[in-house]
Amino acid sequence: MAKKLPKTTSDSSLSPLPSNFASVTEQVSFETRVSGKKRKAETTIDATKRIKKAPAPSDKPEDAVAGAEATPRPKRRATKEAIVKEETIDDRDNGKTLIRNNKSEDESGDDGAKVKKTTTRKTRNVKNMAPIAERTKDTKLRVGAHVSSAGGVQNAIVNLISIGGNAFAMFLKNHKKWESKDLDPEHANLFIDRCKENSICAADCCLPHGSYLVNLAHPDPERKKQAYGSFLNDLTRCHKLGIRLYNFHPGNANATTREEGIKLIAENINQAHKDPATGGVITVLETMASLGNTIGGTFKDLAAIIELVKDQSRVGVCLDTCHVFAAGYDLRTRETYAQTMEKFDKEIGFEYLKAFHINDSKAPLSSHRDLHARIGTGYLGLRAFHNIVNDERFHGLPMVLETPVDVIGEDGKKTEDKGIWAREIKMLERLVGMDVESNEFKELEAKLQEEGTAERDRIGGQVERKKIKDANPKRTRAKKQIESEDVDDMED
Repeated sequence: MAKKLPKTTSDSSLSPLPSNFASVTEQVSFETRVSGKKRKAETTIDATKRIKKAPAPSDKPEDAVAGAEATPRPKRRATKEAIVKEETIDDRDNGKTLIRNNKSEDESGDDGAKVKKTTTRKTRNVKNMAPIAERTKDTKLRVGAHVSSAGGVQNAIVNLISIGGNAFAMFLKNHKKWESKDLDPEHANLFIDRCKENSICAADCCLPHGSYLVNLAHPDPERKKQAYGSFLNDLTRCHKLGIRLYNFHPGNANATTREEGIKLIAENINQAHKDPATGGVITVLETMASLGNTIGGTFKDLAAIIELVKDQSRVGVCLDTCHVFAAGYDLRTRETYAQTMEKFDKEIGFEYLKAFHINDSKAPLSSHRDLHARIGTGYLGLRAFHNIVNDERFHGLPMVLETPVDVIGEDGKKTEDKGIWAREIKMLERLVGMDVESNEFKELEAKLQEEGTAERDRIGGQVERKKIKDANPKRTRAKKQIESEDVDDMED
């Protein structure tokens, strides 16, 4: 069991130019239109025009003859290299920002010179748009979703406001690549300003998600260094943005033992906590769905990690409802919910519970399948979420939706409908104080279950077939052997 916390308050590869070449620097400005919107951009052209100077006249006749007989060298085309710094263009009609793509292209100038233009992407600043749903003020719950931070972390605030949320998660950088650019100071300032403008306390309601590439349990020195570097980078970004919580997947022990993997995770956390650049950011371990080599599929796994963390005021747990259900912890009835929460408190401790990921499950209990479903449409059902939002012990903790928002249009194409999150947020808020025996609740419960029937049947069928297969491996092999012998008999 995790230890209880005490209560506390110009280098160039080109050869040098000959002395008889001259340099010319030009300033050019131009104006373009994008989607009917006018934009001005400044272009600085540093052009080195290689114009050969006329040789000085000579009195020697042999020089004149040599000059006449010499084959004239073809003129070299002047090269202009331009760096175009773009301005942000606000398309207020569509609530979008238009940015020119970052491309390099060769263009010919008026004098026939080749102009190489490199466009540098600047801040893609998404403007406020009409919200799908208004944020609920003075609510007991902090409910939101994992929103996009594409174009910069400041855009996450706009996306949060648009769905009417009071809590959110985001990726601090590209979560699918190891390489990442430094946090742009302009983006950081915009993020902080927008939080203030909208009365959002990022320290209390923001739960960034770590990269899926990071495995802090890997023993290989190079991979460990790479994973730790990304982990530390995210923590420093949180500190700069005023974010207090940082959620991540603990890791897996594919390359080591579970015990050694748990030890390595704790070592990485301790090392990060010592770095002043991480401030007081709390490292939040996420509950996982699967067992095997995955660490975090049981409460005991997380308790074992916490036990090895030296500064336990800076470690916590995010309970993912889909994950724990798939791992075998039931939340569906009042009794099973109470049992699961009692187990969490006994093995980890409620003082470490810092946030929730709110997801239904397409797969049944103990399936160890991480398949998120929309609230009320999965095997967890609406009552599980009624239990959570009406548990006053957890009011004020960030509750972040990670439910699917993909919809298939009439043309058969898949698109995202963020209105799903807006509706789920309002539904969860409405569940507070609602009587589960009321017609209102029962009708909503039945409607959502009907909506998810096909997907539950599909995934449930897969799980059952796997159970049968896993339970009868010898019988399957014996059957194949008998079939093989039958074939042999027929051939004889």
